[in-house]
Amino acid sequence: GAPGVGGGAQGNRVYVGNLAWSVSWQELKDHMRTVGEVVRANVLTGGDGRSRGCGVVEFTDANGARRAITELNDTELGGRPIFVREDREA
Repeated sequence: GAPGVGGGAQGNRVYVGNLAWSVSWQELKDHMRTVGEVVRANVLTGGDGRSRGCGVVEFTDANGARRAITELNDTELGGRPIFVREDREA
């Protein structure tokens, strides 16, 4: 089958942790856009609608995700250092 079929977009998503509760998906997307083209950015929320302090960002290609992991891990967003790793739930 063609690559990318059946959710096989492995490698172009990253998991972002230690987000400040004030950070919106838009701010997360803007921060991640510095290393590649972002398809979507989601801040995960709990049942009460509050941020769980983490998110998932999907890039158009694996190169953007790799750069995010190497260049944006431990950078500051919303006043806190974030960590960026490969999203293993993809």
